[in-house]
Amino acid sequence: MAALIRDARTAQHLAVRALALNGLAHPLTLGLLAAASTAAARAWDRGHPVDAIHPAQRADRAR
Repeated sequence: MAALIRDARTAQHLAVRALALNGLAHPLTLGLLAAASTAAARAWDRGHPVDAIHPAQRADRAR
C-alpha cells in the first residue's frame, strides 16, 4: 500500500513542476493533473488518509 502513496506523491510533484514550467492550459500539465488526481483517489479508496499524501495537512492540524 505504500506504493499507492508514493505514486500519488510522485504524480503530484510532476504535475506541479509541469504547471510551473508550462502553465495550466498546457496539455502535459492537464494530463499530469489528471494522473495525480487519479492516483490520489486510488489511495483514498484504499483507506489512506489525505495527510498520507499531503504531509502539510498533518502539520496544519497539529497546530
